[in-house]
Amino acid sequence: MVANTLASGKLEKEAARNPMDPHSIVVVSLHTPKEKIWGELLAISTAGVTIRGIDLNSFDHFIRQLNEPDGERVGVPTLFFPMTRVERITLDEPTGSIPSMDELFERKLGRRLIDYLAQFA
Repeated sequence: MVANTLASGKLEKEAARNPMDPHSIVVVSLHTPKEKIWGELLAISTAGVTIRGIDLNSFDHFIRQLNEPDGERVGVPTLFFPMTRVERITLDEPTGSIPSMDELFERKLGRRLIDYLAQFA
C-alpha cells in the first residue's frame, strides 16, 4: 500500500511538472487574426504548436453535426500554428462550477474528445 501511495504521488508530481503533454485537451489562443482553437495537443516546440481541433466558435455546430442521426463521421483537421501566432495555450479544465469544453462534449455525445478522435488515428 505504501508503494502504491508513493507511486501515485510520483505520478501526480510528474503531471504537475508536465501538464501539457501530447494528447492533452487544450485551447490555443492565437493573434493576427484572433482565434481560439480547441482540441488535442499533438506537439509543441519552439517552432510552433500542432493540434488536432476546431475553432472554438464552431463548437456548437460541430456538436450538432455529430448528433445528426444520419450524419457521417466528422473528422477534425490537424493544424500547425507557428509560435509567432501563439498568444497562450491553456489546458481545457473546469473552473469552479464551469465545466471544461471536454466535459460539455462528453455530456452531449457520451464520450470524451480523445475517445472520439481515436477512431481517426
